[in-house]
Amino acid sequence: MHIAEGFLPPLHAAAWTAISLPFVVAGARRVNRLMREQPQTKLLLAASGAFAFVLSALKLPSVTGSCSHATGTGLGAILFGPSVMALLGTIVLVFQALLLAHGGLTTLGANVFSMAIAGPWVAYAVFHGAQSLRAPLAVSVFLAAMLGDWATYLTTAGQLAIAFPDPASGIGGALLKFIAVYMPTQLPLAVIEGLLTVVVVNLLNQYSRDELDELAFASEAAK
Repeated sequence: MHIAEGFLPPLHAAAWTAISLPFVVAGARRVNRLMREQPQTKLLLAASGAFAFVLSALKLPSVTGSCSHATGTGLGAILFGPSVMALLGTIVLVFQALLLAHGGLTTLGANVFSMAIAGPWVAYAVFHGAQSLRAPLAVSVFLAAMLGDWATYLTTAGQLAIAFPDPASGIGGALLKFIAVYMPTQLPLAVIEGLLTVVVVNLLNQYSRDELDELAFASEAAK
């Protein structure tokens, strides 16, 4: 998912940066409003960012020669809404690019769009869709985190396919090839991320119930 430094053509890198920037600005405004109106949720917000940082930094080799990892952004999207994760995910990706050589600054916009925008929005939509159907909380959280993870990787595959279309089959053929690169490891990793997110939410329900009540968690989550 973390597209490496200098890997995308300059115009593609600039375009993804321009697309992602409004989401990050909206996320910064949302976080600023949260800090003013609900300062007691600061620790929960920090924990959501740390969860994304740790999970997305644990790279596992793929059988296809690439690497895969969880994203961890589903938790924050479920708790605070997807706009907050646009900012938190950007901070995570900047630190990883500078400190871990994971991703890059020229590809930051593309990585932000896939991991901090596309994935969280899918996770948020899935969670609230499942809740509207009266699914158990654990099922809603699991599906949101798992499908948000898959959405991130499908988005990255699409970004790479647009940048490097197959000479014979074009963007569609390249998309299938990039998906195949990630699939063997990413499918089970997303399931593990879903289960781990359920465990974390259960712990928060036990030890941070007051903060979750402030967020109206599992009913009218932050938009």
